[in-house]
Amino acid sequence: MIRATPSVFDASRSKSGEGIGSFVERHAPDSTYTYYGSGKIALRDGLAGLVDPGENVLVPAYLSPAVVEPFHELGLESRFYAIEETFEPDFADLEARIDDDTVAVMSVNYFGFPQPGLERIAALTDEHDCYHIDDNAHAPISVHDGTLLGTHGDFGVTTLRKLLPVPDGAVLYRTSDEVRAQFEPSPLAGRSDQVGTADCQFVATSVARRLLETAPSLQRSVDAVLSDEADPSSVDPRSRYDDAKIPMSRVSGAVASVADPDPIRAARRENFRTWQRVLDGRDDVTPLYDALPEGISPYEFAVRASDQTAFLEELNDVGVVGAHSWPILRRSVREDETYETSIRLANELVALPVHQGIDPSTITAVGDRLRR
Repeated sequence: MIRATPSVFDASRSKSGEGIGSFVERHAPDSTYTYYGSGKIALRDGLAGLVDPGENVLVPAYLSPAVVEPFHELGLESRFYAIEETFEPDFADLEARIDDDTVAVMSVNYFGFPQPGLERIAALTDEHDCYHIDDNAHAPISVHDGTLLGTHGDFGVTTLRKLLPVPDGAVLYRTSDEVRAQFEPSPLAGRSDQVGTADCQFVATSVARRLLETAPSLQRSVDAVLSDEADPSSVDPRSRYDDAKIPMSRVSGAVASVADPDPIRAARRENFRTWQRVLDGRDDVTPLYDALPEGISPYEFAVRASDQTAFLEELNDVGVVGAHSWPILRRSVREDETYETSIRLANELVALPVHQGIDPSTITAVGDRLRR
């Protein structure tokens, strides 16, 4: 069975390494950073000293609904810009939405890869005297052209929960001198030194899931129930944002301090290539990324499926319970034909797990069953 995320019990995590902090200092020596429980709260704190209510921030339309909630809390308007099939911004649409009240433009590094057009976005924000936010939630340890993703802008965020078996965790990077000078951390910044509810719930859930793995049919039934109860389309984005207002938990801090990023990245890259081999030759799925550049740590193996629902059901039947569609678009985006490309991508995309808790042989075995 292939889950969506690594387990706290995975042997791949047991060897101590340099830790996330040392990795950041090695690959982004010119940035300062602060831990948070949530990337969205990190984003809010990063902007708080730089903006005034009534200004606006531009973000790509292909994005989860709750990402813009930090802007709304600060009294900012969120404006969505269209994207191309490659995830590059539709620069004509982006530039048309910039005005004198635009305070920032956000780029997003999808699935662990740099968003195409980062250099042009940086030039555009310089031209219009606004900030460049590098949203790197998917790629905490991806390095592109010698630069850690998340540090290409004036400031950026990354999410450790998408890399490590932890209940929460995020990092706020501050790259420009102005952002560093204006930054004032809220009480939600930093790591908790107490064992809290989130720690206990996470460990309890991890134990339960490990026990359920001995009964795959029961595991699938439980996953189905949990999926129904946690359907993002039925959850208010504001409530999801408010629920994330906690400091980084003690468990997350402990795991992050001993994680070994280099072998984690190597394992994810190997699993990415294994999915490439397994799905090669299928006419009904097309990988989003054919190449895996050096330094990239993929978050998932993303494909476009001609029939998203049928492919997800096929994967579930062979034990890939962690495959999923992404994202649930905000209603204002889904109902606007301007964002036709984002809507089509959301209706086709299937993300397959590549995390370090998966042995490549398990993916190969899945491939054998898929080809029957």
